Amino acid sequence: MAVSARPARAPRGPGLMMVLDIPQERGLSSLDRRYLDGLEVCRFPLLDALQPLPLDWMYLVYTIMFLGMFPYVMLASSPLFCSPEWPRKLVAHCPKKLQELLPLRTAPQPSTSCMYKRSRARGSQKPGLRHQLSTAFTLLYLLEQLFLPYSHFLTQGYNNWTNGLYGYSWDMMVHSRSHQHVKITYRDGRTGELGYLNPGVFTQSRRWKDHADMLKQYATCLSRLLPKYNVTEPQIYFDIWVSINDRFQQRIFDPRVDIVQAAWSPFQRTPWLQPLLMDLSPWRTKLQEIKSSLDNHTEVVFIADFPGLHLENFVSEDLGNTSIQLLQGEVTVELVAEQKNQTLQEGEKMQLPAGEYHKVYTVSSSPSCYMYIYVNTTEVALEQDLAYLQELKEKVENGSETGPLPPELQPLLEGEVKGGPEPTPLVQTFLRRQQRLQEIERRRNAPFYERFVRFLLRKLFIFRRSFLMTCISLRNLALGRPSLEQLAQEVTYANLRPFEPAGEPSPVNTDSSNPNPPEPDSHPVHSEF
Repeated sequence: MAVSARPARAPRGPGLMMVLDIPQERGLSSLDRRYLDGLEVCRFPLLDALQPLPLDWMYLVYTIMFLGMFPYVMLASSPLFCSPEWPRKLVAHCPKKLQELLPLRTAPQPSTSCMYKRSRARGSQKPGLRHQLSTAFTLLYLLEQLFLPYSHFLTQGYNNWTNGLYGYSWDMMVHSRSHQHVKITYRDGRTGELGYLNPGVFTQSRRWKDHADMLKQYATCLSRLLPKYNVTEPQIYFDIWVSINDRFQQRIFDPRVDIVQAAWSPFQRTPWLQPLLMDLSPWRTKLQEIKSSLDNHTEVVFIADFPGLHLENFVSEDLGNTSIQLLQGEVTVELVAEQKNQTLQEGEKMQLPAGEYHKVYTVSSSPSCYMYIYVNTTEVALEQDLAYLQELKEKVENGSETGPLPPELQPLLEGEVKGGPEPTPLVQTFLRRQQRLQEIERRRNAPFYERFVRFLLRKLFIFRRSFLMTCISLRNLALGRPSLEQLAQEVTYANLRPFEPAGEPSPVNTDSSNPNPPEPDSHPVHSEF
């Protein structure tokens, strides 16, 4: 969820498939990548006693999954939807010696192990013990299919803003989440010293942000690891802001509660879970209207907070035009550096200084709603400079610009740096963007055979890597692990892409549908919100 965008899966059947999906959502299909042997990491098993297999065994278990077998299994199983006669017709055209090893060509005959309606009516056959056991198993299976999807009234500890354990496929099809801000604070239980942790430290999972049981596991794990870093009796506090289905960003857990000591039970409601502000759901239409009314350079973030809590926020220096506007309730904005307070009523707004901290206190008796409106002035200036260079390049090429270009701008015409003075960072950024756009255009207009060859090379890399990693795992199990240096060199060799041309961009990082891709060394610079 974190919700970096993941492809939505088709919803699975209830019941037993839900049980099978719980380990999947806990990350068991990628334990070999997430939890390397010997590393201090936090795990999130459904049962605390569960431990993953060693890395080499785990890789062998999941090596078929890494080969991308799902499409091939679906192709192989597609004949199941054809006429049931096709296997016998196929066997009839095979050599006679081969037909002896294949299924019979004769039509299916009645079996003495089965109960038929006619024989049961004549009373010639009575159900045996095996029939009774099969009937009982079928009934239990059907009851389980009906019960498990609605069992969240028993497992209340796993209920969050959505009910039940079944959180992966169902959430992907029905619920969408976005996490705007995550802060982890620890306090030394003896000295009282405060500190902050990077979100996701000691783990590669992101699902702990949305599930109370996993957050409890994460806090317990951190309390065991932090004493090794001179933090005694640590207290862990989480401040997680989530938006579900385009609602306001709001806290999902109480940031004032020490999760290490907090109570949690699988059969009782989690007391430190903040309620979803359903009363604000009608605002979603209004929020969409506000977003659609903004220009391309203006961003907006909608916040809802509970009475008695406050938001501490930092506005980046790049966001030179940032304001806060109150939509509902009453808040007091504290400018920390200026030591000034200003109370906002419904509909009022104020400008926020860039490069400084501020705090927003909810002082009304009901939840407050407000929005940040900000413009990344640094990004706007960069876009204007790049547009000017593009216009200058076009003028020189069509002859409307008669004056000579300065030496540092000569790469604009040549498309690359060929000696001379070092181009400015702006010119380098412009050249990188031009090269990337040209590569995207080339890929988009590539003939079919070139795209097909590129597809085969990608598949060849997957099979090559899986084969080499499997050989490494078998060697380690049979002869023991080599030194870390040798193992690192072997893994690096397995991850090479020798079949791709030099300078070929990774298919993971190339999006041919985006005409204006982001800079490779840049990222959107925002405040904490």
